[in-house]
Amino acid sequence: MQVILLEQVRNLGSLGDTVRVKAGYGRNYLIPQGKAASATKDNLAKFESRRAELEKRAVDRLGGAEQRAVKLNELSLEISALASEEGKLYGSVGVNEITDAIKKAGFEIDKREVSMPEGAIHELGDFTITLQLHSDVTATVSVKVIDAKA
Repeated sequence: MQVILLEQVRNLGSLGDTVRVKAGYGRNYLIPQGKAASATKDNLAKFESRRAELEKRAVDRLGGAEQRAVKLNELSLEISALASEEGKLYGSVGVNEITDAIKKAGFEIDKREVSMPEGAIHELGDFTITLQLHSDVTATVSVKVIDAKA
């Protein structure tokens, strides 16, 4: 299936690119999310007439993400969790707990923006969490997991 990208999509392309994707990815994710449109002659014509508007919106999103990244890079979180004497957590600290802590600190974040490729945190200590705010903008937040009993 060929689609026209209406915004930059990481690992796929940038605004205005016509790319070939699997049908399910296009129909179930890209098109409903407003990230792409089917590559038909009518949609190509509509895209060209809206190109300036879409480019302006992309620049605004990038600028907003960069401003958020500057503020979030300075953020340091402390999350308390129950742990054993060896420092292993009873449970884990995952995306939801980190998102809640960032929101309590006064920042707006979506849980899809939190990247934890190694999985949830299962022990006490200091960790660095990456936030993907835009396809081109990342921020890092330092998280300290402490024992709730202490």
